Amino acid sequence: MVVVRMWRRLFGGSAEALDPARADLVVVASSFDDAEASSAVLDRASELDRDADAVLRHHLRLPAEQIEAACEIAGYDGYERAQAPAGSDDLVAVILQRVQRLDPLTCSQERSRMAGLAQRHDGVADGWDALQPARTAP
Repeated sequence: MVVVRMWRRLFGGSAEALDPARADLVVVASSFDDAEASSAVLDRASELDRDADAVLRHHLRLPAEQIEAACEIAGYDGYERAQAPAGSDDLVAVILQRVQRLDPLTCSQERSRMAGLAQRHDGVADGWDALQPARTAP
């Protein structure tokens, strides 16, 4: 079983890709605190299945005229824009998401990448969360 988990982790998990539009996705990890380490977030994420893909979502606020350019750049790394709640100020709420396996290093790298993207487009990266299918009780 350990070999199977290692194989999935190294070579992309299961044959069926996680669909970000699934209705049964729930938040299994999140951080909206710049000072909190990704490793701490993932360590406390008791519902996170580390051997399965998750939908990693970054919550940004951007000026309306910068959204298209920011989304295009994020698209080069496989991110897609998702539905976001309305913004409360001059900035528009934007969620960029992609499916990936979560670990502290990649979460930290992606947080940094999104913070830089938001800053270059006169916006703010508020935080991130990760979704996976809800676990069913045995």
